[in-house]
Amino acid sequence: MKAAKTYLKGQSVFIISIIVILITILTVYLNGENHDRSITSNFYISLAIIGTVLFLFMTYGLYKGIGLRDNFPNFKSYEVGNYIPSSGEMPDLPFFEGGDGIGGIIISVLVWVAMTILIFLLLILIEIALWFSIFIIIMMLYWLFFRALKLVFTKAPITKGKIRISMLYSLAYTILYLGWIFILVYLTQKF
Repeated sequence: MKAAKTYLKGQSVFIISIIVILITILTVYLNGENHDRSITSNFYISLAIIGTVLFLFMTYGLYKGIGLRDNFPNFKSYEVGNYIPSSGEMPDLPFFEGGDGIGGIIISVLVWVAMTILIFLLLILIEIALWFSIFIIIMMLYWLFFRALKLVFTKAPITKGKIRISMLYSLAYTILYLGWIFILVYLTQKF
């Protein structure tokens, strides 16, 4: 009887990736407190840690013949609509002129309260937009991690049980996935 193929779930891979990134940030921060290094040096250290973990993870997965299965929830029920019909137009705001007497003071206080409420509501809208942006960024990162690793693990039938080929494929994909970032940082530092 042949054993069933081992699958990693996409959501688990994404969570592990986020944990590795947070541990890398924490390691560089705690290590950087005692040393006076530049931002690019810390960036190189971070990429080296992430690259090492990525290389080891891909080598292990390719050697064991692991596949990747997507179990992340679908968000296809979201419908795009016209929620802000008059965006880009400035509404006509009334101009309040209360004078210098008691009427002016009362109108000024009422306008002040109304503007405070308006600013509070605008801050709530900005917070919603911020959280929505964070959600979109997380979804994009998940897609990148999942698609990139799924591409790597399509080579699992070829590399299963062969450590040298697994390491060679892992090294090639690690260089492809992180090498361009090293080159970009190096070029920005030189120019």
